[in-house]
Amino acid sequence: MISIDPLSQSDRDNYKLMIGSIIPRPVAFVTTLSKKGVLNAAPFSYFNIVTSNPPMVSVSVQRNQGLLKDTARNAQDTGAFVVHISDESYIEKINQTAASLGPEESEVQLAGLSPVPSEKIAVPGVAEAKIRMECVLERSIPLGGSEERPACDLLIGRVVFFHIADELVRNGQIDPEGLKPVSRLAGSSYSKLGDIFSLERPV
Repeated sequence: MISIDPLSQSDRDNYKLMIGSIIPRPVAFVTTLSKKGVLNAAPFSYFNIVTSNPPMVSVSVQRNQGLLKDTARNAQDTGAFVVHISDESYIEKINQTAASLGPEESEVQLAGLSPVPSEKIAVPGVAEAKIRMECVLERSIPLGGSEERPACDLLIGRVVFFHIADELVRNGQIDPEGLKPVSRLAGSSYSKLGDIFSLERPV
């Protein structure tokens, strides 16, 4: 067993250990709208459920040398964003949106994705996703780094509307094999849904 104090190595080395250990990670494909009306989009694998009452999700947006990324800035400016569940059917287009574009350029347009209006927020989603969640920004929390230069912005989004493809819903539950979700590993590696098994939770 190798024992490592994170303070004894670089941020990059800690990053490699974390993304290689915490796998698979679900990928949130997030759209936001800038003040100038540009539809921004980017994938994030630092993503998960916060609570179901009310339904909330978290997305951690890493900063670039202390500077806010478009997703965090837009979410803070408009108070809303859309989280899409990444799946096999459009993962290559999602990957294209990870390109570094200026705030005046739309990753949605770059990747050839199809904007679709939301029901309760002004931020559009994309039609290619089998599941998307309209979120209002519950809280944005700067974390890590230093007080003057945080490492990330933790976005807590309250889901105000769900959009789910008809064929995915079975007895009120989501069919994972129909969804074909894609998860993130380390480096450039991704993973598809593997074998499914059940364990009864002890009383």
